[in-house]
Amino acid sequence: MSTATSSNASQHHIMGVYNRAPLAFERGRGARLFSTDGGEYLDCVAGIATNGLGHAHPVLVDVLKAQAEKLWHVSNIYRIPEQEALADAICAATFADVVFFTNSGTEAVECALKTARKYHSANGQPERIDIYGFDGSFHGRTYAAVNASGNPSYVDGFGPRLPGYSQLTFGDHEAIKAAIASPTTAAIIVEPVQGEGGARAIPTQCLKGLRELCDEHGVLLIYDEVQCGMGRTGKLFAHEWAEGGAPHIMAVAKALGGGFPIGACLATTEAAKGMTVAAHGSTFGGNPLAMAVGKAAFDLINSPETLDNVNTVAGFFTQQLNGLKDRFPDVIVDIRGKGLLIGIKLIPNNREFMVLARDQHLLVAGGGDNCVRLLPPLNLTIEEASEAVAKLEKACEVARAKASAA
Repeated sequence: MSTATSSNASQHHIMGVYNRAPLAFERGRGARLFSTDGGEYLDCVAGIATNGLGHAHPVLVDVLKAQAEKLWHVSNIYRIPEQEALADAICAATFADVVFFTNSGTEAVECALKTARKYHSANGQPERIDIYGFDGSFHGRTYAAVNASGNPSYVDGFGPRLPGYSQLTFGDHEAIKAAIASPTTAAIIVEPVQGEGGARAIPTQCLKGLRELCDEHGVLLIYDEVQCGMGRTGKLFAHEWAEGGAPHIMAVAKALGGGFPIGACLATTEAAKGMTVAAHGSTFGGNPLAMAVGKAAFDLINSPETLDNVNTVAGFFTQQLNGLKDRFPDVIVDIRGKGLLIGIKLIPNNREFMVLARDQHLLVAGGGDNCVRLLPPLNLTIEEASEAVAKLEKACEVARAKASAA
């Protein structure tokens, strides 16, 4: 076993799967991050839409400390009162009747996919295994999740594709109808607002249409609201903008724990009928420490104050960013997304633009279709949003100057 001898922190023993920015942070507060070299940054990544209430929110810190002194982990061999309390709160606020807790979004998606197939098996139709996703989608990094996703590069080199997973193209209505009508189809999985795929919001009429088609043919509709859920769009969940478009099963995570690792698979009683004893499980999922923090985060996010703030700040961003687009048509192509899941489609390379924003001490995320994403805390203030726009404007000025000099 080798041991690092340098006194300096080293990445040599970290598996090289991340293309990390040359930054490290030592603390955060609200929408601010403070780097180890003394820099201060406005954080519009929020752990990729995960730190929904910003960094070190005092309520979450207090709950975490209190629970940490009582009980961390016991396993699902026993009842976990904190788990039951969070499940009750989630079901009271959503379409769901039952919840399975996980540690991450990809585990929640995995549970959703298994739940869908088990439903049909329980109904005496085990041949119904086909899962249809959409182009541009991202559902996580486990094996089933990458097969359900719409990015072929995520399965390259990992052996054969799993059977029963295919992708559809948005706008190809005839293909969508045919897929849902197929007698071997189990479920459709879709993000109401795509994150990594370029902040593409699915029109509300399409979500309602998907639900109607699924009901007509006995197919389950799965929503992946890992990124777009938990207040991100100005409602508790993004699909709530589409009346009549609720799913049968839904995967959530990220902001559900306010930064603490939590995921959940939500379902109706009917959709979960096949998930009986020993059908699924998790060692750490739903542990007391995570559940205590999750319940506090859920209550704070599912409040009029937080959701109203999202809509107010999102409206400000929409106006201001469209103004930037008008002033910098050589840099910005489009402003897209919903709520505080904002995509800026660019002409210059998005990865290079992320560096320009970082030079202004603004942190933004990348995205598909040459977008950068703004995923700030849900309690971001108008003043902080104005600061973000000003920093983006400076980044646009530098991008324009670089293009002119090329």
